[in-house]
This record gives sequence, C-alpha cells and structure tokens, in this order.
Amino acid sequence: MQERSPDQIPSPAMPPPPAPPASDTPVSEAGKEAKAGKRRKAAKAAKQVGPDAPGARKGKRIWLAVAGVVLLAGGAVGGHFLTDPTRSDEYAALSEESAQRQAQLEKSQSDYNAMKTDYNKLSAGIYDREKKVGEREDAVAAAETAVKARETAVTSAEAKKAANTITDGTWTVGKSISAGTYTTTTDVGSSCYWGIYRSGSNGDDIIENDIPGGGRPSVTISEGQDFKSSRCGKWEKQ
Repeated sequence: MQERSPDQIPSPAMPPPPAPPASDTPVSEAGKEAKAGKRRKAAKAAKQVGPDAPGARKGKRIWLAVAGVVLLAGGAVGGHFLTDPTRSDEYAALSEESAQRQAQLEKSQSDYNAMKTDYNKLSAGIYDREKKVGEREDAVAAAETAVKARETAVTSAEAKKAANTITDGTWTVGKSISAGTYTTTTDVGSSCYWGIYRSGSNGDDIIENDIPGGGRPSVTISEGQDFKSSRCGKWEKQ
C-alpha cells in the first residue's frame, strides 16, 4: 500500500448547514437579513475547511516534524545496529599503524636504554683513566721534585767542593778560596811549586813556598793571604 504525504491526504469536507424548517409564520425583513448573514458565515467557514485552512496547515507541520524525528531516530538506530566501526578497513589500518608505532617506540626506548648503559660504562672508564692519569701526574711531579732536590744538593755539594778545591793559579784566601788546610789529591811531580804571599803584594812578600818534588804536600792558608799553585794538580780542603 502506497503511503500518501500529508499534502495528498484530502481533508474531510464539512457539509453545508441544513435548511431552516419551513414556517408558515411570516418573517420580517430584519429576520431575513439575519438569516442571510448566518448562511454567508456558514458558507465562508465551509470554504475554510480543507488543505489550506489554518488548522490543516498547522497539523501538516506537526506531522512533518514528527515524521522527521522518527526518520532520524530510525536512521541512527539502524546505523548503530547495522554498522560496526571496529570492523571497517579504516579501523583495521589505523590499528595496525598504531601497533607499528608502539613497536617502534618500544624499540627506540630499548635502544636508548642500551646507549645510556654504554655511556655510563664509558663515563666510568673515563673517570677511572683520568684518576689514574692524575695519580701518575702526581707521581711524576713528586719525582721531578725529588730530582730537583737531588740536583740542588749535588750542585750545592759541587759548589762546596769547588770552593774547597784549588787548582793551578793564584787565589785570594777569603774571596776566591776559603781558609784552611789543603792537600793535593795525587802525588806531585818534581816541577810542582806552591807559595803563600801577603795579599796584595803581587808575589813580592813571600810568607812561605816550596818545591816538594813528590808526594802529596799539604799547606795551611788564612785570610789576608794569596796562594799560588803551579803544576801541582788539585788541592782539596781537609
């Protein structure tokens, strides 16, 4: 059965009012006019009953609104029960992409943890090596200090020995050499000569001199004197 739209449903026509009963009583002109007015109003009301009448138009709008709501509700309910979004190809593709990204994220996190572990190991190794290098540097610095101390001691001893050693030449006691008793380090030859002079006399004021001719001679000199040694080798302070 084909349904009709509200515009196609005919509105029931109102029958015309019944004719007044015949009366033998004569009607006045005023009564006739009143009756004629009533008939005109009734005819006018009969014309207004139909699809375009105000009441019919209002009813049609209400029916259309109710029909629209029913159709929307039916579509929503039908779509809910007939279509499952989780079974669509788009949903499956999105789920697979999400799973792949989750796997990539987990792999990246694992790689990061491994790199961090390696970095910590390298950092610890670098710290240990730096510590050992520091310890070696300290040891080298200590050794250098010890060497410098030995060098200073040797230099001082050499300087002291040099100050207490006399070689060939003329020396002023108290300035060039220190006072004391000196002996040759080796046996002298027959050409060895030594002499003690008054300081500043230029060898004219001889205090003592000798040509030992051999052996290891000894001399005692004091400040204010000059000492001359020729071909006697080295003299060391006793």
